[in-house]
Amino acid sequence: MQREQWGTRMGFILAAVGSAVGLGNIWRFPYMVADNGGGIFFLVYLFALLTAGIPIMILEFGIGHKYRGGAPLSFAKMNRKFEWLGWSQVIVCFFIAVYYVVVIAWALSYFYHSFSLGYAGDPAGFFFGNVLGLTDGPFELGGIQTQLLIPLAIAWAVNFFAIYTGVKGGIERLAKILIPTLFIMVVIIALRGSTLPGSAAGLNFMFDPDFSRLFDFKVWTAAYGQIFFDLSICFAIMITYSSYLPKRSDITSNAFTTCLTNCGFSLLAGIAVFSILGHMAFTQGVAVNDVAGAGVGLAFVTFPAAIATLGSVAPLFGMLFFLALALAGITSLISINEAAIAALMDKLALDRKVVTVIYTAVAASCSLLIATGAGLYILDIVDHFTNNFGIVFGGLIQVLLVGWFFKLKSLQDHINSVSDIKAGSWWVFSIKIITPLVAGYTGIMTLISDIKVPYENYPQEALLVMGWLVLAVIVVGGFLVSRLKWKDKEVLLIEGVRDNDR
Repeated sequence: MQREQWGTRMGFILAAVGSAVGLGNIWRFPYMVADNGGGIFFLVYLFALLTAGIPIMILEFGIGHKYRGGAPLSFAKMNRKFEWLGWSQVIVCFFIAVYYVVVIAWALSYFYHSFSLGYAGDPAGFFFGNVLGLTDGPFELGGIQTQLLIPLAIAWAVNFFAIYTGVKGGIERLAKILIPTLFIMVVIIALRGSTLPGSAAGLNFMFDPDFSRLFDFKVWTAAYGQIFFDLSICFAIMITYSSYLPKRSDITSNAFTTCLTNCGFSLLAGIAVFSILGHMAFTQGVAVNDVAGAGVGLAFVTFPAAIATLGSVAPLFGMLFFLALALAGITSLISINEAAIAALMDKLALDRKVVTVIYTAVAASCSLLIATGAGLYILDIVDHFTNNFGIVFGGLIQVLLVGWFFKLKSLQDHINSVSDIKAGSWWVFSIKIITPLVAGYTGIMTLISDIKVPYENYPQEALLVMGWLVLAVIVVGGFLVSRLKWKDKEVLLIEGVRDNDR
């Protein structure tokens, strides 16, 4: 079967940026900054970008481009013993898609309520009560919150349309519309926010480094986890997207462009959020850190309250912000699901349309669990375990396997044969030494911390079922699926030859 291709290089870049730029940039990045020492987090984040983000992006672009498959197929072509890792990454994608789409539904719901500023009077009560219908614990489901069904259906419908209609006709076409629109909206918010009274205090809070937290492993864990989450690396997406590149494609240039654009957007989103939070703190006469450190509630509780302080333009800014949040999420959701769907197409030799229909039906049904009154608890636990363990340890194993148990030189030669910027010794050193050391240390320290103190003091049985069991499914499921036979064994050949050094 002829593999699909991107129509243009710009189309690929926009789709890759669309994958990287997501809720993580607007919803997660600002509150990660707030929770981890302000500016010091940003410095550690930049270090993580240079030592892990860009090198791994080059690695994954190179793998996908050379081996022409989703993550399981590409790893299987490199070494059949590596295939399980690809499937584990695909399962991570599935878990993330199931809760990620619900956050998009929240954003779409807030976009609708921005017309009347329905959330302005009591932002916390509106979010936890009207939107979430939050129950008292993770096992108290409380039923599906029907007010979320329409936005949830819209998010799944857009995702379905993009993937069903193919790489060039669906994913690329949508990225060309949504990504420029998203950037324009966030620039408008940042420009207006930066001119508000008190905005400087918010920006100082974001950029002033608290050096006392420089050696706090939680800051490093959060920064590296954010890089993996931000850039959509180490969970199958970028390998899949690069497998659709034409043969003559500049790998390192594409990787640098994608990473730097994503991080530039994170910075822009941070300026937009913190300038308006600075204005909110100014109007209330409190410090910025008194309004900024609110976890997931930052986007859906604190920011709506901040928007309400903007007077007559508040509805417009509310619509802009939450539509931007939703668009960023949708472009990433498409890539997350495409990684899983492409892997199934490779393995089962099935048509894209058939796999898309079945996969979407299953994933959409599962996402209803996150739309219940206990959804926020479940989301929080699953997010913590998939990101801090599933993705971080998946990334660690990936660089160890490819860096130390595969002929990395053959991949480096392939990358350099098509790239203007050469992946030299700095790239090899990052893949083989720096990333394994830092990711291994931070992952192990987080693991020890979670063993000593239950995450967010959730009941142990909830952490067992929604956290540790999810991890077990990711690991064991990867091994089990890799044991299944490929429907078409010809796909395992590399340019017609069974030779993993090529």
